[in-house]
Formats: sequence, structure tokens, C-alpha cells
Amino acid sequence: MPREIIATAKAPAAIGPYSQAVRVGHLVFTAGQIGIDPVLGQLRSGIAAQTRQALANLQAVLEAAGSSLNQVVKTTIFLQDMADFATVNQVYGQAFAVVPPARSTVQVAALPLGALVEIEAIALAE
Repeated sequence: MPREIIATAKAPAAIGPYSQAVRVGHLVFTAGQIGIDPVLGQLRSGIAAQTRQALANLQAVLEAAGSSLNQVVKTTIFLQDMADFATVNQVYGQAFAVVPPARSTVQVAALPLGALVEIEAIALAE
């Protein structure tokens, strides 16, 4: 099956040698999205705002691949501080209110650009 590289200006450009997402058949694998405003090029302030922006960026990448948040089957959340779990969980729950995907959440030592949260996904595409 051929791989299709996904790129959109509606999400931050890759800050390294990777693609925003790769689509293979009916599956989309996204890179991790952090809370950078794609217009301003800056991280949002605070864990709730960064989580909302990371999810908006994820949504933009998925839509560019012919998918959506409703088609996500698995996410991984990377947190700089597990003490932020409840806040991230609340914001995340708003984005995935109907049928939440499977999920893993892990604490990491650091994230790119000093981000507080990063979210990646695997989704179905039509």
C-alpha cells in the first residue's frame, strides 16, 4: 500500500524531519501535536489552553487526511507533569465526548519547545 504524506497550514509545521501525518489505506497516523498556535507560531499559555490547541491542531491534521476526531481509535498523551492530568482529562473529554478512543497517558521529562502536553493519534479515514 502506498503511503500518503499529509501536510496542512492549519496546524504548525513540523519542527524536525517528520510529517504531520501519514495515511496508509484507511488509517492515519499523526505526529504528536503540541499547543502551538499555527498563526502566531507560539505556544499557548497554560495547560488547558495548550491542550485545547493541541487538539485543534490534531483535528486540522486529521481533516487534511480525510478523517476527523470522531474517527480516532487511539491516542497517546504525553504530559510534562502528571499533576496536570485532571485538567487535560477535562479538556480532552470535551473533544471526545461521544465515543472516546482508547488512550494512553505518560509523563515525560520534557517536550519540544517547552510544551506541557503533546497528543498523537491513530484514526480511520474514508
